[in-house]
Amino acid sequence: MDSVKSFKGYGKVDELEAVAFRRKTRKRLIVISVSVVLLLVLIVGVVAGTVAHNKNKRDSGDASATSTAAAIKSICSVTQYPNSCVSSLESSNSSNPEKIFQFSLSVVMDSLEKLSTLPDEYMNRTEDPLVKEALRVCGAVLNDAVDSLNDTISLMQDGGRKLVSRTDDLRTWLSTVVTDQETCFDALDEVNATFVEEVKLLMKNSTEFASNSLAIVSKILGAIGDFKIPIHRRFVGAAGSGFPTWVAAGDRRLLQESAPKPDLTVAADGSGDVKSLKEAVDRIPKKSKTRFVIYVKKGEYVENVELDKSYWNLMIYGDGKDATIISGSKNFVDGTPTFSTATFAIAGRGFIARDIGFRNTAGAAKHQAVALRSGSDQSVFYRCSFDAFQDTLPLQPPVLPRMRHNRDDRLHLWQLGSCVPKLQHHAEQPLSNQPWKDFSVTVIMQSSIGGFLDPKGWISWVSNVDPPSSILYAEYQNTGPGASTSNRVTWAGYKPTLTADQASKYNVESFIEGSSWLPATAVTFDST
Repeated sequence: MDSVKSFKGYGKVDELEAVAFRRKTRKRLIVISVSVVLLLVLIVGVVAGTVAHNKNKRDSGDASATSTAAAIKSICSVTQYPNSCVSSLESSNSSNPEKIFQFSLSVVMDSLEKLSTLPDEYMNRTEDPLVKEALRVCGAVLNDAVDSLNDTISLMQDGGRKLVSRTDDLRTWLSTVVTDQETCFDALDEVNATFVEEVKLLMKNSTEFASNSLAIVSKILGAIGDFKIPIHRRFVGAAGSGFPTWVAAGDRRLLQESAPKPDLTVAADGSGDVKSLKEAVDRIPKKSKTRFVIYVKKGEYVENVELDKSYWNLMIYGDGKDATIISGSKNFVDGTPTFSTATFAIAGRGFIARDIGFRNTAGAAKHQAVALRSGSDQSVFYRCSFDAFQDTLPLQPPVLPRMRHNRDDRLHLWQLGSCVPKLQHHAEQPLSNQPWKDFSVTVIMQSSIGGFLDPKGWISWVSNVDPPSSILYAEYQNTGPGASTSNRVTWAGYKPTLTADQASKYNVESFIEGSSWLPATAVTFDST
């Protein structure tokens, strides 16, 4: 199978650079372990000194210029762009890590707001329909970035009481802000837009500032939580029923039913409320705080469905993954950017799909053709199938909560307890995945893999070029005739197996904090 040429993969990796990377990585592991502790001592010392100095003052948040500068410099030292971090935060007038982080969010928001007209401005400079569509993708993901940043800022309004206990949420939303901007670049790269480098330059501040905020919450605030340094920590409790306290009693009863009573029924034969999903979309309430349930009767629904971030708490269920099918055929070769090829796309929080199949029938010759694209936080796909030939399930945060955009912040794809069935009408032996980004991570664990799979298992994004050693692709406790790893690829970043301790980082509890929200979905899961 030829690797795809429409994206600009990782390119050829210089061997000397790779050796240098490995040497630096070993040193970093030692230095970071010591530095984080010292950094925390320094920051906490600065904060404590400032509070003691101002304890008799009316506003204890006013710090001296010296202590503020020292705190900002210390905090910014963990970021990928320390110079832009310091210069953007120097007017924060605080040495408190929480307040500095909060100020960093306002800096990101200001930079994103300046980009609001950017896609339209470039739309007027081109007549190429594919480039125009890529710019529309940019507009959509930049709006999503603003929404995710607003979620982050809203959480911060309560101050430190929620901060440490919800650092994973903050990381998720900020990862989305970073990745949304990368998605814009990727869409323009994909169609060979002549002004992509110009756009990257214009977005330099917003990308660096968002990356800096992500580093602060990941390495400073997260580490403070790990070291149990008190910042008014408050935990989210669970009700006696086993559900999180934020799940309403009525919602719990609804989600425990095997066949919930639908608010709307879709039936192609006319026996329901509407005949198509597109008709159903017009009837779905926006930003609903209660669950809205749609039942889709058996049949094949050939249509493309896109649900933006305003569709909250939506549940769609069918008569089985092989009985209720949502099917489309949009693809890159025929002129649609990958992001827009999805047969079904959902971005609103709290989405649940059950007993439904999602398909893109474009075929291997059409290259990128997405079956499902989800950016829904706390979403669940239960007893569903996803069928396509390439880019079947593209990664789009925040559906997966831990992202990596540099050596210290990994971008993950995680597959657990799945069945990889045989694809019909496929002339070549398929492979599991392709590493695209330099620091991508994919773990397939405790899944059933059919014997149809090419024994190599994986394919390089760039033909005849091994991915860089900075990736992590791994398998763990898979079963079935295709699960043997004896003839897999020999990339430096591929692990044919993991230790139990390594694998535990990707279980339901560690990776997605499943026990805090999955019980409300009535989906069976093993937290370990």
